[in-house]
Amino acid sequence: MACVHFIGGEKGGVGKSMTARVLAQYYIDHDRTFIGFDGDASHGTFSRFYADYASPVVIGDDESLDGVLMAVEAHPERDLIIDLAAQSSQALNRWLDDTDVFALLDELGLSVQWWHVMDDGADSVTLLQTLLKRLRGEPVSIVVVQNLGRGESFERFRQSDTCREAKAAGARLIELPKLHAKLTQKIDFNDSSFWAVANDRRLMNIAERQRMKVWLRQAYRELEGVVAMDAEPAAHCEED
Repeated sequence: MACVHFIGGEKGGVGKSMTARVLAQYYIDHDRTFIGFDGDASHGTFSRFYADYASPVVIGDDESLDGVLMAVEAHPERDLIIDLAAQSSQALNRWLDDTDVFALLDELGLSVQWWHVMDDGADSVTLLQTLLKRLRGEPVSIVVVQNLGRGESFERFRQSDTCREAKAAGARLIELPKLHAKLTQKIDFNDSSFWAVANDRRLMNIAERQRMKVWLRQAYRELEGVVAMDAEPAAHCEED
């Protein structure tokens, strides 16, 4: 069964594009086919770093968003990775409702995973509460990504009612490890894929390439429990 991944979080700067990129690299490294869409018109990070795999989509333009469904129809065997822009939920939700997208994808035999990428701030928790209400009853699995590159501690979230509500709804909690700050900057300036950073001597020195490989291994262990659906997620809510 193919899967449509919506990489969201609504809040800016939490690492949605980073999550989309590492998920794309996971697919590439595991010889899994996918089609990528970049919904962030202001930055276009996903399509910039993975130009051979991702193309822009304009959230708020129904004709452009309809292209996502056309891709599903043309390539029903391929997974989709859709990197959503910050503060795009109003326009996106209108399209989802008007077209009854989740029901259509379910009818076509595709599963849907909605990724909520968060930092350790209270806003991300509040936005997760809103998302849980929004997706209640829909044929959608939820993945909560605690981005350690955008927060030092997620203890308050793990102790929250929202975390317990998410787990009760079947959400899977994972952690995206923190990437070395200077390495992150060099990646951005070089417009490089994670594979190139880990392997190309012209881009990075031996220590930087090794750090990239270590980070990818750690990130892949987290992703395997979600993409392969064959392992328990690493992070859990704390019980009272």
